[in-house]
Amino acid sequence: MTVTSGCVLGNDVRSDVPTRENTHPMSRYTVRHNISGVGTRPDVVPEVDLRGGWRPQVWLGAPAPGGLALPAATPSMAWMYSPRGVCLSNTGGDANVVVADSGNHRVLIWHGIPSADEQPADVVLGQPDGETEGPAAGGRGPERGMHLPTGVLIHDGRLVVADAWHHRILVWNTVPQTSDTAPDIVIGQSDFVSVEPNRGDGCSASSMYWPFGIAVVGSSFWVADTGNRRVLGWRNGIPDANQPADVILGQPDGSSNSENRGGDAGPASFRWAHDIAGNEDLLLIADAGDHRVLGWSGHPAVDRDADLVIGQADFVGSEEWPYGPHTNDRFRFPYAISLDGQRLAMADTANNRVLLWDGVPDGPICRGADHVLAQPDFASNGENRWTSVQHDTLCWPYGLSLCGDALAVADSGNNRVILWRRIAAGGP
Repeated sequence: MTVTSGCVLGNDVRSDVPTRENTHPMSRYTVRHNISGVGTRPDVVPEVDLRGGWRPQVWLGAPAPGGLALPAATPSMAWMYSPRGVCLSNTGGDANVVVADSGNHRVLIWHGIPSADEQPADVVLGQPDGETEGPAAGGRGPERGMHLPTGVLIHDGRLVVADAWHHRILVWNTVPQTSDTAPDIVIGQSDFVSVEPNRGDGCSASSMYWPFGIAVVGSSFWVADTGNRRVLGWRNGIPDANQPADVILGQPDGSSNSENRGGDAGPASFRWAHDIAGNEDLLLIADAGDHRVLGWSGHPAVDRDADLVIGQADFVGSEEWPYGPHTNDRFRFPYAISLDGQRLAMADTANNRVLLWDGVPDGPICRGADHVLAQPDFASNGENRWTSVQHDTLCWPYGLSLCGDALAVADSGNNRVILWRRIAAGGP
C-alpha cells in the first residue's frame, strides 16, 4: 500500500498474531524491568478499539518468544540490542529504514521498506561488519565507530546520526550504500578522534554532552543536547563542522547546563530534553525527565518561554504518575515524538505505549491523545501488557518515526523495531 507521504509497507497486516513458541536459544536469558503499573488480562477485550486503524505489520530484529530476551553474544545483520532510534524515510522514491542499534553500537540501514519479519539490514555503520559489536567499533577507534548511537534521520539525501556517548553528531553527505562507510562531517567535536564530553572543556555553543534526539524542522536543524539540559538550533540547516549553534533553548547562556536551570521545572527549562518535532509554525520538544512536551508557536530565535505544554496541568508541573489507572493526558518519560502533517505520535516510554493525536494539539494546556497503541485502553501500562512479546505489544519504546500512514517504533526493551500501518475504515 502506498501511503500519503510515499511510505510503502506492503499488505500483510497482522491484527491478531499468536504468541511464538518458546524455542529460540535466546529465551533462556530474560530481562525484566521493575516498573510499577497496572496490567490487563489478556482475555479482556476493550469495548472500544482505540488504535485508530493502526495495525502492526513487520517485525525487525530477533524473535523474543515468551518474554523479554537478550540477543546472542554475536550480533547479525538481522538482530538488534536495545534500539533507541528509528527513521522511516521515502523522498523522491528513495525509501530507507534506518535504526540506531544502540546496544550493539551501530546503525543499520534497509534500502527499501522491509516486507518480511527478521529481514536482515543491507548496510551497517559503526562496525566493520555485521558480526562485530562493542563501543568504538569493538575497540578499533572512533573514526568509524560509535558509542550508543540514538537519534537518526535522513534529510535531503544526507544521513545524520546522534553518536550520543561520543558526544557528537555524525553526517554522511549521501546515504551509504556499503557497510563501514566513514562519515563526512562531525559536529560537537574538533575531529573524528575526539570523544570527550563538551570537548573536554566547559559547556559552550559548540559542544555537546550526550546528544540524544535530532530533527530538521522547517529550515532549522535541532539537537536535544540531553546531558547539558538544553536544545541547540542551527537556523540554516545541518551545519558545517565546528559551527556553533545559533539558538540555545533551556539555558540562559552557552556555558550553563543545570537541570531545569538550577530550580524547578518551568516554561523555558528541561530536565532531559530527548526529541524534537514540528512544522513551519511549531516546534515541539519532548522533555522526558519532566514527563511533558513543550511547544513554541513560531520557531524561537532566542531562549524564551514555551507557548504550550502537553502532559502536565501547567508549565511548572513535572509530576510522574507511576501507578494506575493512567490517562491520555499524563505521561511517564516521553522519549520520542514525531509529527507528520496534522498527526502527532509520541512514545510514552515508561507506560509501554504509543499515543497519537489526529490533529496538532492547541495550547496553552493541550488536550489528551485520541488513540493508543500497544495497550487496550488509556488506563493500562503493562510491559507487553503483562502477557508475552507479540507484534502489537511494547516494552519501553524509545524512538519512533511517523511517515503518513506508516509508523516505525523502536521497541527497545524487546530488542526490535515494529513497522505499523494505518488502515482506513473498511480496509483489510
